[in-house]
Amino acid sequence: MATTYIVDKDGNQADAAQLTVPSNRHFRGAWSLSGDIISEDLDVAKVLFKDKIREVRKPLLEAEDVKYMRAIEDDDSTAKSAAATKKTALRNAPAASAITDATTIAELKAAWDTDTLGDSPYA
Repeated sequence: MATTYIVDKDGNQADAAQLTVPSNRHFRGAWSLSGDIISEDLDVAKVLFKDKIREVRKPLLEAEDVKYMRAIEDDDSTAKSAAATKKTALRNAPAASAITDATTIAELKAAWDTDTLGDSPYA
């Protein structure tokens, strides 16, 4: 039987069968090997979390751009304002203080703004 190795963020590797690993792979790129335990590096996880926000918000921003252009065409100042407000919230999402202030992976996952970004991929 072949051995499966887990490689952490620093390139360290170990036999997966001998390790205690996190219960999910959400922040796999932030895994850090210490002895026979894999933990998640919170600073790296925050970077990955922000990258996920950017990935999710891209199509949302594009949709708001369409709404904004239609509002301009229709001379609808209310719709234009709503689209601009939503776009600002989407642009600001990676800089949310809840992300910066998170001290655990659970707090980081809870920092997902479902009102702005929709369903959390970390639920």
